Amino acid sequence: MNEQQKRINKIRDIISIDNEALIITSNSNVYYYTGFNNSEGTVVITKKHSYLLVDFRYIETAKKTVNSCEVVMFNSLNDLLSEILKDNNISLVYTETKGLTFYTYNKLKNSLNKSKIKISTNNILDSAIENQRMLKSKKEIDLMQKAQDITEISYKEILPLIKPGAREIDIKNEIEYKIKKNGGEGVSFDLMTITGKKTSLPHGVAGDKVIKSGDFFTLDIGSIYKGYHSDMTRTIAVGNVSDKQKEIYNIVLNAQLTALEMVKSGISCSVIDKKARDIISKAGYGECFGHSTGHGVGLDIHEKPNVSPKGDIILSKGMVITIEPGIYLENQFGVRIEDMVAVTDKGYYNFAKLDKELLVL
Repeated sequence: MNEQQKRINKIRDIISIDNEALIITSNSNVYYYTGFNNSEGTVVITKKHSYLLVDFRYIETAKKTVNSCEVVMFNSLNDLLSEILKDNNISLVYTETKGLTFYTYNKLKNSLNKSKIKISTNNILDSAIENQRMLKSKKEIDLMQKAQDITEISYKEILPLIKPGAREIDIKNEIEYKIKKNGGEGVSFDLMTITGKKTSLPHGVAGDKVIKSGDFFTLDIGSIYKGYHSDMTRTIAVGNVSDKQKEIYNIVLNAQLTALEMVKSGISCSVIDKKARDIISKAGYGECFGHSTGHGVGLDIHEKPNVSPKGDIILSKGMVITIEPGIYLENQFGVRIEDMVAVTDKGYYNFAKLDKELLVL
């Protein structure tokens, strides 16, 4: 039994009786349960059977790729769904609610109503999938390490370009190119490469701004490898660095390293967040740290668990999270340092191998 088949059997636990079924439509979840990594596809899971529904464009690829469920081609998705559900005597289906548009939901609902099949309105399927995906297998962790390796290689290759006179957008474009050249399927998100006063923006957008000597330069970057994401942030100095910049950088670094020391199985996410937040607050910059300390990563760049003040999830072996505290001084500069780590029984495994002492180029 392959990994996808095991995942399907696990998610079947939420099916309480034989006349219930699951419908999975989001790209990342379809990939998670089938290994089919394309923009189209719908998974149907009953107590005894599972199906991947695709149209003519993808049928050949799907048949060659998928062995966790039966691959079926459709001309009309909703007609085929109704047919399969009726053949399996299904009267109630659970669907994903996140990302399902009102239009798509209504269209599916109206189609199934004709066959007297109801759609559950709760989010039981979303919660079950999120909880299942939080715990990564060794294979998933290996794929994420490969994504991180690609990111780090690309980062090192573009460092010589970060110098006075260079534009933010050119650095961004170059690292995107390097990530793909080095084996990445693409970037994990809209990469952040910003300089000077713009580094006080937690999610600043690269533009025509030119790097100047004395600037901080922040890179929030990541790549995708076989569907899995990496996430890393580094803040570096260009030319020279002021005492104030050094002070803020060292506070953030201390907060990040201290939070990392807390990571292990059995610890609440909120406890880790508080540890980083307390260090920044005691230094007098609590109001300048307004985002969560971290988040889960996997097939999506943001997954459970959330490492935040309200993060009540207890860490378990196999969870992958980021630790990324920051201080942002409005109209001056900002610092964020981020690593992605996997939780172990005794601590954590850090995907990042790059040094975090302040780098001055």
